[in-house]
Amino acid sequence: MINLESTKPMLVLIAGPYLSGTNGDPEKIAANKARLESLALPIYQRGHLPMVGEWLVQPVIHAAGGQGYDEVFKEYQYPIARRLLQRCDAVLRIAGESKGADLDVAYAQELGLPIYFDVSELPMCISSQDGGKA
Repeated sequence: MINLESTKPMLVLIAGPYLSGTNGDPEKIAANKARLESLALPIYQRGHLPMVGEWLVQPVIHAAGGQGYDEVFKEYQYPIARRLLQRCDAVLRIAGESKGADLDVAYAQELGLPIYFDVSELPMCISSQDGGKA
């Protein structure tokens, strides 16, 4: 049985296609990013803190001299995702083929984190910290 309420906000990684299926096309990458980010507000409205891994990856890659989705990106992308998952409380895996998202889910399962496949599956957070206005 799924617990429909939580008293503590979860940090929820949104995992899904980012580069997958784009062949490096910037418009397709932007569309995938927008799809990931479109779930941030609904997660927040359920009382949780949303996270997209690329929000953390991009500044590190730029600081390391990376230019877009080059070898520097590949060097940092998955290690950062693994570190992030060690801080997350759950993963929301959205539909679509993605090697990276599948790796995220597998590692999250190793960590014992719950995996959700729809925002509606996330428990509502009842927190006194925000006055119940999540």
